[in-house]
Amino acid sequence: MSFGANLVEIIIEFFRNLGVNLTEGTAEIITSLLIFAIFIIAGWIVYHIFERYFSKWAEKTKTKLDDEILRNIKKPIYYIVIIVGANFGLEFLSFFQGYRGAIQVTFILLEILLVAFIITRVVNVLIAWYAEKEARKKRMSEHILFVFKKIINAFIYIIAFLVVLAVLKIDLSGVVIGMGVAGIAIAFALQNVLSDVFSAFSIYFDRPFEIGDFIIVGDYSGTVQKIGMKSTRVKLLQGEELVLSNRELTTASVRNFKKMSRRRISFSFGVTYNTPLKKLEKIPGIIQNIIDPEKIEHVHSLDRVHFTEFGDFSLNFDIVFYMNTKDYVKYRDTQQEINFKIKEAFEKEGIEMAFPTQTIFLNK
Repeated sequence: MSFGANLVEIIIEFFRNLGVNLTEGTAEIITSLLIFAIFIIAGWIVYHIFERYFSKWAEKTKTKLDDEILRNIKKPIYYIVIIVGANFGLEFLSFFQGYRGAIQVTFILLEILLVAFIITRVVNVLIAWYAEKEARKKRMSEHILFVFKKIINAFIYIIAFLVVLAVLKIDLSGVVIGMGVAGIAIAFALQNVLSDVFSAFSIYFDRPFEIGDFIIVGDYSGTVQKIGMKSTRVKLLQGEELVLSNRELTTASVRNFKKMSRRRISFSFGVTYNTPLKKLEKIPGIIQNIIDPEKIEHVHSLDRVHFTEFGDFSLNFDIVFYMNTKDYVKYRDTQQEINFKIKEAFEKEGIEMAFPTQTIFLNK
């Protein structure tokens, strides 16, 4: 005798002891309702545990991620318990036995869909949390994450659909082949668009640049304003907006100035040929005294100062130093300050800066 039949007999015997004679059909209904009520209570207990204990535990953590996950899954889990209870309760009703196969499949399908729904809710919470973190840093476009979320959700429901077909004992070979052929046809039709979309994901995960970075692509230089699914928008130094396809950006050489840990500066100047040797020998010391990290902000270190060549009209010096800032304006301000100090020091020493001149000797 099965567990269900035993339970029905126990119910009949219980009511007989109370002086009530139940028919087998009535006893089955009472048993079914009793089992369903037990599962409702069990579901309420699970929901109560989530509400009272897990939620309060999550509130004590630093992140709000666990709070959002619990808030989104506690009701669906409660519904799963109710569905399992309804499925189990109907097993006691003999007049449903002829439809037992269809009822069993129906409840399994509902459970599969609910599980898929729970997974998508968790995925949505995770992506929303990640998008909020990225938005605070202003590094990437939320549009990419939105599309990424839709793609993941679609993939989850496709898997759920295939599981449903397997439960229904439908041959999946034809379905898989059809989906493969349709996918290939769509890929060929949208080849350029999909190339840009995959390039967008490549930019997102590899991160050669982010929103706010100053980049140079070919002959263009500017600040990244938006990274979309098909194109990236760059505000050029001249003020206009340049729209570049993501595919072009992933195949081109991109110079990202925001990635610099320090900036290398190289410049040169020339003094006149009539500058005495003793004053020429003073120039490296003058430059070293000017380009001093303790005297000029943002200067990291002076690399070298050399008298490099005898030019056409000047004696040329080459200077290289490093700065600890990525800001282009600060770099220009610092270079200007250095130039002023060099000019001031040379005027005090009586060292003349060279300018293009020609000396013509006439043979009389």
